[in-house]
Amino acid sequence: MADHQEASVTLLSAPASVTIARRYVTDVLAEWGIAGGAGRNELADAIRLIVSELAANAVLHTSGRSPVFTVDVRLERDETLRVGVTDSDPNQPRRLPAAVRQDNGRGMVIIRGLTAELGGGLTVEPTAEGGKTVLITLPLRPPPS
Repeated sequence: MADHQEASVTLLSAPASVTIARRYVTDVLAEWGIAGGAGRNELADAIRLIVSELAANAVLHTSGRSPVFTVDVRLERDETLRVGVTDSDPNQPRRLPAAVRQDNGRGMVIIRGLTAELGGGLTVEPTAEGGKTVLITLPLRPPPS
């Protein structure tokens, strides 16, 4: 296998794009052999949920400042998976007050929790164009024998 593999898709910031982003990443994971097999379905499910939450944030919380968002997936040496969602809104993700979170606002908590549970990390990086990329990095472990 190559030293690394990359895939990327840019989508309109519209609610329907959340489903498209999730399906796109599902297809990429399957093509790379990450979705399926012993111990891999749980990982793929977690990644799909993370992508859904990140894409939803890019659509819902950019207040029209980002007409599109991009999902980047990168597999490095079959050891590390990086998934980033980039939008053109400069505002950093933030935890909403409890009163507001009743119906929404828990996405970053879910993402951080799942990422940590999988032994990974989450960063928010500014882009040269003034937006941001929310990036998760996950170690890939071989499936249990």
